[in-house]
Amino acid sequence: MAEQSLATNLAVLRQGNVARMFGAYLVSYTGTAMAPIAMAFGVLELTGSTADSAIVIAAPTAAMIVVLLVGGVVADRLPRRWVIVGADTLAAAAQATMAWLFLSGNATVPLLTLAMLVNGIAIAFHAPAASGLIIQIVAREHLQATNALLGTARSGAIAMGAALGGVLVAAFGAGWTLALDSLTFALSAVLVATTRPRPQRLPERASMLRDLALGWREFTSHTWLWVIVLQFSLVVASIEAMFGLLGPAESKAYLRGAVDWGIIAAANGVGTLTGGLVAMQVRPRYPMRFATCLVFGFAGLTTALLLKLPVAAVAVAAFVGGVCGQVFGVLWVTTLQTQVPEHMLSRVTAYDYLGSVALAPLGIVAVGFM
Repeated sequence: MAEQSLATNLAVLRQGNVARMFGAYLVSYTGTAMAPIAMAFGVLELTGSTADSAIVIAAPTAAMIVVLLVGGVVADRLPRRWVIVGADTLAAAAQATMAWLFLSGNATVPLLTLAMLVNGIAIAFHAPAASGLIIQIVAREHLQATNALLGTARSGAIAMGAALGGVLVAAFGAGWTLALDSLTFALSAVLVATTRPRPQRLPERASMLRDLALGWREFTSHTWLWVIVLQFSLVVASIEAMFGLLGPAESKAYLRGAVDWGIIAAANGVGTLTGGLVAMQVRPRYPMRFATCLVFGFAGLTTALLLKLPVAAVAVAAFVGGVCGQVFGVLWVTTLQTQVPEHMLSRVTAYDYLGSVALAPLGIVAVGFM
């Protein structure tokens, strides 16, 4: 892949489709970054139980695991743009429902869990479709720059949303924070609907099971792919447990609660923002070997919290983890998009997500009951 300047890579943002996707990522991830803070502290305020928080926060991942393969097949069979629009609309409805439950005083753990299950179904359709849509809106030579830009949008949104989420939860409570999150999903759906991707290559007509079997055959034919996904089944479980429950719980126990956790999460977001700029430029000879070595950078945040270090030190560890995570993510997605046939990309992405998040609910629940 030819070396390109930072200015050349940033110029991809001038393309209308990329700009709209950039905007969709920016608004939706701003709200998404606020949601875990709102849910964690909202349920803790409601019941005072980390076990209850663990059940609610793990629910969307559990639902996603059940529905994800269906989402991959649907995203390969139908226009991916409209699959994303439908998923974002469903997520907006789920977030609005949770906001109403908190604001009306009707929130209970079963009802919140049900709404979070719906949110997980939306994710199961959105994630495979999004990976496939990117290759329909940019040329192959611009894939890494586009993935890095979208990762930068996500990172900037997470940085802003995490800081804003901590402040909003502390000042106004979980309900209003989730209401704002609902609006961001709605706006994201509008932005994605206005993109104009090139025509999608559709697979030959086959049964759902046949499509899944073909996707599995493609997934297992790439050794680098399934080995790294197996590794990430453990990595993602630890990350989900950290950001979903352990981090907020430790912040409440020995730091200043939601405000300090917002600062820590924001530092992670700033790290991923920085990592996006790095990912635009880095061109390792063996991208997946290089990316896998970056996983060691993820351990610092957990270590810092368990050692009960000051918030500044924890934030630095979160920043380093963010840089490593973002560079890994850009190299991973770009390799996937260039090595897997377009008409099978959403199904293979679904297997990727499924394998990566398979143990995530167990990680969250295990921490909650410790």
